[in-house]
Amino acid sequence: MLRGILTIGGWTMGSRVLGFLRDMLMAALIGAGPLGDAFVVANRLPNMFRSLFGEGAFNAAFVPEFSAILTSRGADSARRFAEQTFGVMTFWLLALTVLAEVLMPQLMGLLLIGSAKDVAHLDLVVDLARITFPYMPLICLTALLSGVLNGLDKFAAAAAAPVVYNLTSMAFMVGLAGLVPTTGHALAWGVSASGVFQLALVMWGTWHSGMALHLVKPQLSPEIRTLLKRMAPGLLAAGVTQLNLSLDVVIAGFLPPGTQSALYYANRLNQLPIGIVGVAVGTAMLPGLSRQVASGMLEESRTTLNRALEYALVLTLPAALALGAVSQPIMSVLFERGAFDHHAAIISGQTLMAYAVGLPAFVLIKVLVPGLFARGDTTTPMRWGLASVALNIVLNIAFMQPLQHQGPALAASCAAWFNVVALAVILWRRGYFVPDATLIRHVPRMALASAAMVAALIALQMVAYDGSTGVFRYLGLAVMVGGGALAYGLVGEVIGAFHIRDLVRSLRRRR
Repeated sequence: MLRGILTIGGWTMGSRVLGFLRDMLMAALIGAGPLGDAFVVANRLPNMFRSLFGEGAFNAAFVPEFSAILTSRGADSARRFAEQTFGVMTFWLLALTVLAEVLMPQLMGLLLIGSAKDVAHLDLVVDLARITFPYMPLICLTALLSGVLNGLDKFAAAAAAPVVYNLTSMAFMVGLAGLVPTTGHALAWGVSASGVFQLALVMWGTWHSGMALHLVKPQLSPEIRTLLKRMAPGLLAAGVTQLNLSLDVVIAGFLPPGTQSALYYANRLNQLPIGIVGVAVGTAMLPGLSRQVASGMLEESRTTLNRALEYALVLTLPAALALGAVSQPIMSVLFERGAFDHHAAIISGQTLMAYAVGLPAFVLIKVLVPGLFARGDTTTPMRWGLASVALNIVLNIAFMQPLQHQGPALAASCAAWFNVVALAVILWRRGYFVPDATLIRHVPRMALASAAMVAALIALQMVAYDGSTGVFRYLGLAVMVGGGALAYGLVGEVIGAFHIRDLVRSLRRRR
């Protein structure tokens, strides 16, 4: 599991770095005004499907079923199941895409209900959404092939696909800028084009792994019926975070212009540890955990969940505190240039602080939910996920006026913590999760090391960062990040929160 986590996390880190370069370019060329808001809203719908299928419901339902068939009936049966799934998904995804293209004005009108009177802005959003939506079927089929690779414990090609997304988006943003009405249109075309390239990459991965799939006539076989039954509640359970973020888009329509963009840029920073840690841990643990559950290895499955939580928290706790402590310098250094002015950096930094409150919860959801998915239970996470959505709606309404742009982010954070507590209690009551001595011993020490890191960040910010423009901003932020990481590593090693030599020894043993 650890090697899989590092493989996925490493590629995700590369993708997120490129993603920051893409966002910096986007901030400079598009900014945090009406055009930036329009693209963020237009890209929300296909992006939600990407997260639901790539990181949630599809993986949760498909990977355990594929792994079980592969283990019990062999590679040929697993390939037939994957091809049947490929045929069914291709059919209904294309049908859904045609329907969405026709009804796009109504769909975008729902997301922009708070600003529906601005007809010109709505027309721009609809134009951009029609360009980006073909990305949805492409990335969902990419998720299917990625699930096949994950079921084979092959993680590299699927994890590398987002790198293609960022490279393509940047290339189109620059290369098409003078050939289409706005830079937002160029970026939208880049989104859909990246879907073609990502699908090609994972197709090559399945072929290279000896599991190439062919498109077959869609049939509702017993295995496909079981898959769809598990996916239905899983679409809500695994995608609760995305549903909450989509609700944030609706609420932000009632707030001042620029709020959509502030939420977008702040959430992009917040998504870095979620992708590197949460998605990596959840994706890597699910195939192995499914096999342990199928074999009746209860104690081993508990150990797997404990270690997954430990691996997630060792990076998530310091990341959350760091993003909260130095959110303003981070947003200023990364994005304050061109069309992204100082005011945009301020409100984005304040929004990032609110998201950082829930960062550990966003990651822990990715780790806890597979504990139920591996046992074929997608209904329980769905119920509590819907409860957290309801809580998010209530808190959004309560926070909207007093907290303005910070309200949607803080509401999502609180709803995520509610979901984490509910999932942990359920897993504990059913005997699937029992905190072991190692987890109980390490987590408080991680928190103490993280507190030492925050103290170092605050001290370094006073000494090394003065908010000036130019190269000194970059140097100041680099000193803060490097010093904070060093403080966390040294204190954590000394007090026993983690031991780097054990990690190195484990990786060598895996090899």
